Amino acid sequence: QVQLVESGGGLVQAGGSLRLSCAASGLTFNTYAMGWFRQAPGKDREFVADIGWSGDTTLYADSVKGRFTISRDNSKNTVYLQMNSLKPEDTAVYYCAADASGWASRYANEYDYWGQGTHVTVSS
Repeated sequence: QVQLVESGGGLVQAGGSLRLSCAASGLTFNTYAMGWFRQAPGKDREFVADIGWSGDTTLYADSVKGRFTISRDNSKNTVYLQMNSLKPEDTAVYYCAADASGWASRYANEYDYWGQGTHVTVSS
């Protein structure tokens, strides 16, 4: 059974930082691309960042480029999202997702497994 478990969310002031983690089990982690998506209240889920199976390829939404960094540790079956210079508009539930193709993608429908999400709140 595949499980993706996010952690690291919380409340932070604008300008602050958080590091999200997603621990994966039940899959061959080093063959999957891993992505982060978010959903703010009343809005659709949106792409944040993705990293290919080897870690060599990354994609970012324009809204987070230069502030967020995605990385992975295949020895720990874990993907990370370092979020710096946080803004109130970054407030959302952040979801981790796994794509069996192994190639980085910004399209949610290409992902096979999803975590339950972790809440991030940025106060102004």
